[in-house]
Amino acid sequence: MASVRFTVTPTKAEDLPGLSDTSPDISSRSGARVRFGSRESVNRSDPLSEGSGGGTTTAGGAETPDYSNVEQDGNSKISSVYINNTHGVDDDDFYDRNLALFEEEMDTRPKVSSLLNRLANYTNLTQGAREHEEAESIGEKKKASKSPQMGTFMGVYLPCLQNIFGVILFLRLTWVVGSAGVLQALCIVFICCCCTLLTAISMSAIATNGVVPAGGAYFMISRSLGPEFGGAVGLCFYLGTTFAGAMYILGAIEILLMYIAPKAAIFVSKHPEGEGAAMLNNMRVYGSICLLLMSLLIFVGVKYVNKLASIFLACVIVSIVSIYIGALVSAFKPPHFPVCMLGNRTINGHEIDENQCAKTILLQIKEPVERGDNVTLINETSTMSPTFDPSLATDLVEKTTYLWKQFCQGPEINATCDQYFLSNNFSEIEGIPGLASGIISENLWSSYPSRGDVLEKGSLISTHDAHPASTQQPYVFADITTSFTLLVGIFFPSVTGIMAGSNRSGDLKDAQRSIPIGTILAILTTSIVYLSSVVLFGTCIEGVVLRDKFGDSVKGNLVVGTLAWPTPWVIVIGSFFSTCGAGLQSLTGAPRLLQAIAKDNIIPFLRVFGHGKANGEPTWALLLTALIAELGILIASLDLVAPILTMFFLMCYLFVNLACGLQTLLRTPNWRPRFSYYHWTLSFLGMTICLALMFISSWYYAIVAMVIAGMIYKYIEYHGAEKEWGDGIRGLSLSAARYALLRLEEGPPHTKNWRPQVLVLLKLDEDAHVKSPRLLTFANQLKAGKGLTIVGTVVSGNFLQSYGEALAAEQTLKHLMDKERVKGFCQCIVAQKPREGISHMIQSSGLGGMKPNTVVMGWPHAWRQSEDPQSWKTFINTVRVTTAAHLALLVPKNISLFPSNSEPCTEGYIDVWWIVHDGGMLMLLPFLLRQHKVWRKCGMRIFTVAQMEDNSIQMKKDLATFLYHLRIEAEVEVVEMHDSDISAYTYERTLMMEQRSQMLRQMRLSKSDREREAQLVKDRNSMLRLTSIGSDDDDDTDGGERDRATSAGSGGGGGGGSAEHHRRVQMTWTKEKTSQYRATHSGCSTPEGFRDMLSIRPDHSNVRRMHTAVKLNEVIVNKSHDARLVLLNMPGPPRNTEGDENYMEFLEVLTEGLERVLLVRGGGSEVITIYS
Repeated sequence: MASVRFTVTPTKAEDLPGLSDTSPDISSRSGARVRFGSRESVNRSDPLSEGSGGGTTTAGGAETPDYSNVEQDGNSKISSVYINNTHGVDDDDFYDRNLALFEEEMDTRPKVSSLLNRLANYTNLTQGAREHEEAESIGEKKKASKSPQMGTFMGVYLPCLQNIFGVILFLRLTWVVGSAGVLQALCIVFICCCCTLLTAISMSAIATNGVVPAGGAYFMISRSLGPEFGGAVGLCFYLGTTFAGAMYILGAIEILLMYIAPKAAIFVSKHPEGEGAAMLNNMRVYGSICLLLMSLLIFVGVKYVNKLASIFLACVIVSIVSIYIGALVSAFKPPHFPVCMLGNRTINGHEIDENQCAKTILLQIKEPVERGDNVTLINETSTMSPTFDPSLATDLVEKTTYLWKQFCQGPEINATCDQYFLSNNFSEIEGIPGLASGIISENLWSSYPSRGDVLEKGSLISTHDAHPASTQQPYVFADITTSFTLLVGIFFPSVTGIMAGSNRSGDLKDAQRSIPIGTILAILTTSIVYLSSVVLFGTCIEGVVLRDKFGDSVKGNLVVGTLAWPTPWVIVIGSFFSTCGAGLQSLTGAPRLLQAIAKDNIIPFLRVFGHGKANGEPTWALLLTALIAELGILIASLDLVAPILTMFFLMCYLFVNLACGLQTLLRTPNWRPRFSYYHWTLSFLGMTICLALMFISSWYYAIVAMVIAGMIYKYIEYHGAEKEWGDGIRGLSLSAARYALLRLEEGPPHTKNWRPQVLVLLKLDEDAHVKSPRLLTFANQLKAGKGLTIVGTVVSGNFLQSYGEALAAEQTLKHLMDKERVKGFCQCIVAQKPREGISHMIQSSGLGGMKPNTVVMGWPHAWRQSEDPQSWKTFINTVRVTTAAHLALLVPKNISLFPSNSEPCTEGYIDVWWIVHDGGMLMLLPFLLRQHKVWRKCGMRIFTVAQMEDNSIQMKKDLATFLYHLRIEAEVEVVEMHDSDISAYTYERTLMMEQRSQMLRQMRLSKSDREREAQLVKDRNSMLRLTSIGSDDDDDTDGGERDRATSAGSGGGGGGGSAEHHRRVQMTWTKEKTSQYRATHSGCSTPEGFRDMLSIRPDHSNVRRMHTAVKLNEVIVNKSHDARLVLLNMPGPPRNTEGDENYMEFLEVLTEGLERVLLVRGGGSEVITIYS
């Protein structure tokens, strides 16, 4: 056997040495073309190639391809290096000669080489900025798309760092450490980082299980858990990202107004109580302006945001490095940030004038007081300074400071003052004691202040004889009540952003390798930074300064900035730009996420947000994002917005873990992640931590977030588009269904568990429209939307030729089921004969214990007028098949008169005529119907028939008792039927029925003969069997009926094995044989035949049956002529198939004069019980 080799023909411009790099035709092609060929075939073509100049030989003997044969027709085609194409044979055809056996299936089953070529050339561009940036470059020549070249460091690690590090690190981490203490702060950071690390492991497993397009968490969750979960969590992730943008903007405005330009405040309060409200109003105004500017920047061009991203990242890194350097420097030379204390209470640095942390000061007067104001200030509390020179002073004056005025009623020494002020002295402590100070021993433990509490240093001595501090006094107060749970909710947004790498999967050279490594390394890096920062803050910074959220004790400096080296402005400026950059990134990513959800078309009302500018920019989504972000900005408090987005991100991470764990446990065949360091226990541990953090941080926010997600889930489930994404929920459903079916298979259901599992048989016309759609409406009312419903139809023909018709019929049924809101399955069977198809459907429908136990079929309308007996013969055959299969049968007559779902019955009765016991179906059906809104207001009446020998009074009592035990409310009536002679009307009706049957048989036979003679003229030697048009072959002729009647076990199902059948098929018709056949088979073609038919005497059994039908019909019409629905027992078909036409006549007589009738035939088993 010839060996196989791979021949690679390069088609990239840069790979072709003989072509210019600027060739537009060649450069537009990407990838390499891979061919499979045998060595022998290639060797045979080599001489041809040399002879035609297809290749040249270099000095070294190596063969160099000649690329001169290039077609410049827009579809650049390069001649094969090894195959000569000058013979007019395409090289694809050359190789396809070895696959001639499969050539007819090439359109649906392509060659492996074609498949691999398409997969190799698969490009996955992000829904982000890259293509928008290229589209916005007006005037630039459109460049060819290059293959992704970003590695782990630039493509995943740095973007994750930029998204994880944010405003909380600079504005709130010191406050978290001061309030919770170092130990509990380490616990908070560790729990949050563990949550994101476990989520990253699960995300890595999902992201490496195939190609992940842009969309990040939304794509992964929706394709793993289905459109319902994906849409719900995707929208939660979108809301979280949008509120994150609002949070970053609020953080930037807080830095601006607190630390950069405090005088820029528009609203200023003259009273301390109103400062908080004024600050919130300033945040709202400046936040709204900042949001508007950012939205305009994003609308004008995303490329500017991407170009600024590296600058913002540099700001973050420089700021963090300056913190570490400052902490190390503080061990040798701590920065000087004095904090003024009164006793153990912290004084607001803004209230200290000229650094006078004292009650009084001494003024040294160099000259007489009359000369003027030439005085020297001695900075002292009550005594003289050691540096005071008595020889220079002629007088000393003790003067009160600005702080004295804040605690006393006047500047006088003898003024009335606050008791705590009088009992304690002022002192100064260092705000940054330094790394070697040992201050961590005080900062280890928590100190959760309530709102309005003064920040106190526990190690300082103080007397607490006075009243609680007043807000009028210059203390540093806690603005909110803190707790462990609150700090968790505020800190968690600082560890989000782990999805940045998966969002850029289209830009990565090897996404399945880069995403896990880059994301996990970024989380480990940020976790180390956060944990070490907690320790450094607790080691270097004084506790009261840590608990001072806005740095009031250090004169309004950013607390983390006091530790930075060389100046606090490094942190202030760096954190401002980094928060602005993070806000821009959030406002850029959120509209694209919403656009991805809208384009998936799973939420109908979001479709408008899938559109945008010509370059794909999501304009409408950006507008909605800006409006939602404005809601967050109007909240105006960073501490209130952070828990909101914490909820949404935690819910997103929870479902990422659930998706990974579920796929692992289900062992889906497609679950083959390249990242192997995952386990379902880790996923469920991460899911548990996410759920716990949601309720720990804010239980009411958690409930609100779950309610929002649940509402979106149910909306998508009921109104969203059907999507099949091979998700894990479908796999879980399959596993649960398999388990439940195996459990149901253990035995037949108990009577208490019996419920109608309905098979609805519908008939389609020539245009594939359902003839009686009200059958499905009635089935829906019967089921009240619950239980198994299978809707079936039969398509006549051969399966190989009629497969397309079967699919069309199935789609018609599905459309009707959606219209009627019927939850169930549809089944379409292709068969030569409808009756055989129905029989097969009844036998094969369902699975295990979920098989139909009730068949609903329509009444054959106009069966008397039709010369074709197919419809009513099929009907009777179906009755026999359901009886043999022990299935219940429901036949609504006049189904077009039944009410639709929009036509409820406001009054009236459902009448039940209980003639024979059939397992209780007649009792159960009205109860089930009355569960539906259409029949809910109808009463129920039960009639039963008493013969002469029955005690009707006792029967009524027994029936009432029986209904009482069944817990069914109904009126009871016993109808007495007296023995009476057979009336002349009954006798005449029976005679007419038999004469009509005989006449129709003879007419059909005559028609068959005429058609057979016409066929003989066309083809004398034909061996085809001639039948009535539209009938079921030989079943429709009298001869066939007689033969089947004599054959054993025919059951009316269509024998076809009789001697008459074989004789008719095999004989060659001649004129003599035709005359002989007509002579032996003629019945009414002569006047004598009609006279014989008129002399028929009716059969006695038929007369008795007709008498019963007439008498029952009289009673039913008399009692139930005004009923909304009449249910009565359906008599079984005769054992002898010759009486089928008479059976139809009996049913017609039984139901004459009734508007809506439901014929019920039980399945032979009890379906209702009096026991609990």
